[in-house]
Amino acid sequence: MPVLREIGLLATCAPRGAQSEIHPISHAALVWENDTIRWVGKEVDLPEQYSGWEGKTAGGNLVIPGLIDAHTHLAFGGWRAEEFELRILGKSYLEIAESGGGILSTVARTRAATFEELRSRADEHLQGMARLGITTVEAKSGYGLSLEHELRLLQVYRDLADPQRPRIIPTLLAAHVVPPEYRARRAAYIRLIIEQIIPGASGIASFCDVFVEKSAFTIEEGREVLEAGVRHGLQPKLHADQLSDTGGAALAAEIGAVSADHLERVSDSGIEKLAAAGVVAVSLPLASLYLAAAPIPARRLIEAGVSVAVATDFNPGSAPSYHLPFALTLACTLQRMTPAEALKGATIIAARALGVEHDTGSLEAGKRADFAIVKAPSVEHWLYQLTENACQLTVASGREIWRVA
Repeated sequence: MPVLREIGLLATCAPRGAQSEIHPISHAALVWENDTIRWVGKEVDLPEQYSGWEGKTAGGNLVIPGLIDAHTHLAFGGWRAEEFELRILGKSYLEIAESGGGILSTVARTRAATFEELRSRADEHLQGMARLGITTVEAKSGYGLSLEHELRLLQVYRDLADPQRPRIIPTLLAAHVVPPEYRARRAAYIRLIIEQIIPGASGIASFCDVFVEKSAFTIEEGREVLEAGVRHGLQPKLHADQLSDTGGAALAAEIGAVSADHLERVSDSGIEKLAAAGVVAVSLPLASLYLAAAPIPARRLIEAGVSVAVATDFNPGSAPSYHLPFALTLACTLQRMTPAEALKGATIIAARALGVEHDTGSLEAGKRADFAIVKAPSVEHWLYQLTENACQLTVASGREIWRVA
């Protein structure tokens, strides 16, 4: 039953108000019991009933809600470092894919890996995420592309569920690309997803995702897959309008998706539809950086009334880093989001993109005790001064899962 005192600034990131409003409290205290926050406010106002509880100090530092990475491809085999130089030399994402690289090269390596190899690597990534202040991670399949291998990836995520790790929220992405063995039989692969993979993932995954793109799946195919997911209890998500404006944002709005992710090429019409439907836009600035692509038009989205989350897109090809704080800095520099908007995008808005805003994403009484202590005087200073890691302590569900030595 601890009380965290001497908090220089606490960013509550409450859901009310604009994206720029993080509702900070200076000289704050935070009380939690077991896995639940009991009280948050100014230290001078700490209720008498908590005065005798175990005291901990934040050392005058910044306290934020546990960060939420709302878009990752956590488990995969191998890396794709060879593509890094190819892109520098002018090869496009699609050219690399057409020459045998890209997603399908990771599919081959993932299929060849054992369950234990995949689990061990994903666990290593999770531990690294915890050190950065991340307490919740969305984790996609999508590198198996068969009934056996897609379900195996989801089982890796289920097996990693543990109070000493960040919480994993699994997403089925069987509709990532068409696998080689179905290249001449697209309709048969769609049937496999709908008739076997989605039913097999029901009860394991929370979401069904589709990559709607010229090199992946059409609007019609995406709609068919997502509607099948809904029938089996999987909420819809989309990789939308990343490399071209294919109308993915409009499909996300039409089908009531929880989020539309990427959106680098989203149209004005797509933005209007996302705003009207209340779909969260998930921005992925690390992918924009690595692909040397124009970033998501975050300012236009926010000004239109669309909530913008910030995530890493951690994967072995286009975003080979899970450093969410760095992604937040890139959201400021590339996407022209303010530090407060970026932080809210990786906390309560990211929680909305995962359907968990009822229990995490903000520091409020009754929510999970998920928070991090950051060595910085303010959110602005934290995201402005790029360091290896400013996180001093990470607490998830009331348990310390990382502390600086």
